[in-house]
Amino acid sequence: MKIQFAIDTLTTDHALELAAAAADHVDILELGTPLIKSAGLSAITAMKEAHPDKVVFADLKTMDAGALEADIAFAAGADLVTVLGAADDSTILGAVEAAKEHGKGVVVDLIGVADKATRAQQVVALGADFVEMHAGLDEQAQEGYSLDGLLEAGRASGVPFSVAGGVNAASIAAVRESGAQIAVAGGAIYGAPDVSTAAAELRGALA
Repeated sequence: MKIQFAIDTLTTDHALELAAAAADHVDILELGTPLIKSAGLSAITAMKEAHPDKVVFADLKTMDAGALEADIAFAAGADLVTVLGAADDSTILGAVEAAKEHGKGVVVDLIGVADKATRAQQVVALGADFVEMHAGLDEQAQEGYSLDGLLEAGRASGVPFSVAGGVNAASIAAVRESGAQIAVAGGAIYGAPDVSTAAAELRGALA
């Protein structure tokens, strides 16, 4: 299973600093939505230039103009982009077409989708490379939140999926056991006193 580092910061310099500290222990470097909104597409280019050997994931969370938004992100250096599962099928299809033209990929983010398993099957049929079973930071902050719902949805979907929603060293084994291809960790890495050590601990928890 691969580890994706969700870098939720607001400046390119800080993102590059975090990526450099974690790169030896992760497979995918994700530029979070706040970072792209704050720093722009140049952050994607800077990350790919700094880490050409890593998959660079641009978390656009596109809801409309799928072909256009995917195209500009791929041109900037992204290997994967996200489209929201709540978007119209035509938006997802547009992003998939742009991905084919660039030889890249599309991930459909199921944040906010009630029936994640069913929508996952639908969007993979549209050409998405995989789906992200995702609970956002606001949802995670609610009393009683559990990662279990995402893992159950992933199992039920029967399609390739990643999991994002509070993954840490204590839960990453359960993510793997659910059949996920990718575990997405953000705060568990960038919020730690030592980013490199935190990333290494996540990798070690999979051993």
